[in-house]
Amino acid sequence: MKKIFRILLSVILLSSAVGIAQGQEMSFEEYNPPSTLKVEETIVTRAKFPFVDIHSHQGGVNKEKIDQLLSEMKELNMGVLVNLSGRGFGRGDSNSQQEYIRGMLKEFETHAPGRFMVFTNLNFAGFGDENWSRIAVKELEEDVAAGAVGLKIYKSLGLNVTDIQGNRVPVDHPDLDPVWAKAGELGIPVLIHSADPAQFWQPMDANNERWLELKTHPRRQRSATDPAPFEQITAEQHHVFEKHPNTTFINAHMGWMANDLDKAEAHLAKYPNVNFGIGAVIAEFGRQPRRAREFFIKNQDRLLFGKDAYNPEEFHTYFRVLETADEYFPYYKKYHAFWRMYGLNLPDEVLKKVYYKNALRIVPGMDSSLFPD
Repeated sequence: MKKIFRILLSVILLSSAVGIAQGQEMSFEEYNPPSTLKVEETIVTRAKFPFVDIHSHQGGVNKEKIDQLLSEMKELNMGVLVNLSGRGFGRGDSNSQQEYIRGMLKEFETHAPGRFMVFTNLNFAGFGDENWSRIAVKELEEDVAAGAVGLKIYKSLGLNVTDIQGNRVPVDHPDLDPVWAKAGELGIPVLIHSADPAQFWQPMDANNERWLELKTHPRRQRSATDPAPFEQITAEQHHVFEKHPNTTFINAHMGWMANDLDKAEAHLAKYPNVNFGIGAVIAEFGRQPRRAREFFIKNQDRLLFGKDAYNPEEFHTYFRVLETADEYFPYYKKYHAFWRMYGLNLPDEVLKKVYYKNALRIVPGMDSSLFPD
């Protein structure tokens, strides 16, 4: 009888242990406990100084859309929004694209003069034809004459733009040299996004910080042959900077070097014609506040505020990282950053340069009266 009792007791205990273990099981996505840390919280919904968003993408521009944006910009203290999608996202032929950007420029000028600025884009259709470079330069001149103040290069160059033979077009293809040179002659900046985070090229395993992003966005995963190694694509971009010292470039997303600020500093030292846009990499600064603060102060003349994906509430995290000394606060997308943020508490003069002064210097025709001193 005692033996039977011991067996039954063992079964009960084992069942309980299994039940507890099963109750503990959860996915990485589900595990997101609120912090019990009691620290000062500074919720910043409005930037300390008016700012330029150098990296935005807006479509469907009409009076209703502009009025909505102006209302949101007022709440955020955004002085100027730079729309990088002047020709849309590559749809249509050159004639329809140029009609599109002219219509957008007219809408902005009619309903909100000075508050919106537009960068144009390249049409890569027919790349490899002997006339492509000449046409691209001509259209760039025409778009700038119509009111465009910069050139935005999407990450598709280097990843999936192909020539008329079906070959990948490298970022530093010689046929693009006349375009980069013309931008320099016209005095407009080139904001260029090349590649994606290096982790997209690394094995999708427990050692990859972007594992969750690759799980939720599997099409972002790359390899050495899809379409080329990360190091090759970024080297092509850097070669462009080297070949065209008289052209001002804005390397979008910190050139994916925000997680290695020593490398980023060396990049700026090597290429004096290059600036960094900080869009989509604020989480990297927020997890290394002491080093990042030092970086911002040292390189304050080369950094421009930008957000990329437009969501008014997400700007609040940018303001909090840049302006406050808060500790251990959350980012807004777990698949970008499963870690917590810390504020850099930047000096006012550095904030002013990052928020608007550097943009005023680099982007032609910007209305300085919208900003202090």
